Amino acid sequence: MGHNSVIGVGIVLFSAAVVFQLITLPVEFDASKRARNLMLAEGILYNDEEQGVRKVLNAAALTYVAAALISLFELIKFVMIFIQGNQAEEG
Repeated sequence: MGHNSVIGVGIVLFSAAVVFQLITLPVEFDASKRARNLMLAEGILYNDEEQGVRKVLNAAALTYVAAALISLFELIKFVMIFIQGNQAEEG
């Protein structure tokens, strides 16, 4: 297997991981919403605490957005390096 083939396989596998991260983003936000609702329903939170809990849970879900964006930009970087490497070999 050539050097470019191995890099190509790596890009494909990393792409799958990025797609998985993007697909799970709505799940994470839904989980935060359900956790907040459950805490309210079980009496763990008082109504005046609900806004603060919502902010904290949304911030926790946003860490998944940040991770997905970083992975997406890393994937773009790897693809650009791969393309530039192929152009250098041809030229």
